[in-house]
Amino acid sequence: MPMLMINRIAADNRLEPLSFSVDNGEIVHFIGPNGSGKSTAIGLISGLFSTDGNVTLEGMELTDYDLVSLARVRSYMSQQDKLNFAIPIYQYLLMSFTALGEVKDVIKQAAIDEVCGYLGIADKLSRSIQELSGGEWQRVRLASACLQVWPALNPDAKYLLLDEPAASLDIGQEASMYKLIRKIASQGVAVIMANHDLNRTLREADKVVLLEAGYCIAVGSAQEVMIVSQLEKVFGTGIVKVNYQGIENLVFVD
Repeated sequence: MPMLMINRIAADNRLEPLSFSVDNGEIVHFIGPNGSGKSTAIGLISGLFSTDGNVTLEGMELTDYDLVSLARVRSYMSQQDKLNFAIPIYQYLLMSFTALGEVKDVIKQAAIDEVCGYLGIADKLSRSIQELSGGEWQRVRLASACLQVWPALNPDAKYLLLDEPAASLDIGQEASMYKLIRKIASQGVAVIMANHDLNRTLREADKVVLLEAGYCIAVGSAQEVMIVSQLEKVFGTGIVKVNYQGIENLVFVD
């Protein structure tokens, strides 16, 4: 039985009924043009917003979880979130552990060191979040979301939701982010994310959900969903798939 079942979730004028399943450790990418419903779908799967249909985690509906229990089983990073008060990055990251109960300090520190090492922010922990660039703040937010479901800290963790986590990241930072995502997924935590880099989706995703104007066009593996003719129709541009040294890439053409 799949770990997570999404059954006909919908939102008026933003997302038509959508159904699919997610297995433990699976990496799922939502793709589609701006306004296609990616953020709406991810928000509904978080359990924080009301929806038609339902989302069940190992047979239990998310509506039956209280907020603390929900915070233990999943983490949700929204597309944009800016705090209006000053706090050191390290203190901000410690807030990720609020719902996790008693965790030894040495385990917390090891997790912070590893996650921040992946994201290149280990040398910034004493700085205020108000001093950060857009890319630095994005990486801090990503670190916080990952720490909440880091398996060594949280054995109850099941899935991580990321809404366009690569926004504001440069090429190297994006590559490190994907290494971190694979690390989390390899430990059994599913990752569900919205993504605009179709070549990353082609290489990184176990499952792809293609949306257009709130409708689900296709769900399946990258090879099943990312058919050139289908992508051209949805994105309204010419696309060529090329193979270089055994690696497939999509090239966008006029």
